[in-house]
Amino acid sequence: MSEAARTYQHFREIFGGEPRIRPGRARARPRDAAGSEPFTPGRDPRSLGSAIDQLTSQLGWTGPLSQHELLATWPDIAGDDIARHSEPIAIEGGVLQVRCESTAWATQLRMMRGELLAAILERYPGAGVETIRFQGPDAPTWKRGPRSVPGRGPRDTYG
Repeated sequence: MSEAARTYQHFREIFGGEPRIRPGRARARPRDAAGSEPFTPGRDPRSLGSAIDQLTSQLGWTGPLSQHELLATWPDIAGDDIARHSEPIAIEGGVLQVRCESTAWATQLRMMRGELLAAILERYPGAGVETIRFQGPDAPTWKRGPRSVPGRGPRDTYG
């Protein structure tokens, strides 16, 4: 073996590569981790659904997954008519934010808050929703721009 090859093998052994095989010695077989041998506890096959459920609970994904599922299935919770006039935006700090098509729809849904919240808690208890905030459509603001006046708000040009 050349000097370069010996140096290379030595560096591989030192810096985490596979150790070199020394002739004349029996290679020690690495021992398997506990539970990896057949017929040991925990080796029974599981269904894919239970494996994914166990993985999501270990990684702490159950809450965020429930929240996203709630946002995706809003028409099933609220009903098709309400879902046509409203859309859930986000869940932040236990508050489900729902943007409505008009202020009239926001007012009506505020009166239905208890029923909607009960349906959400029944279907998605892990989502962490504590209350619902209904907001109307985005309205223009007059605090910035060419029509803003410091002090009392927007003015007309005839006054």
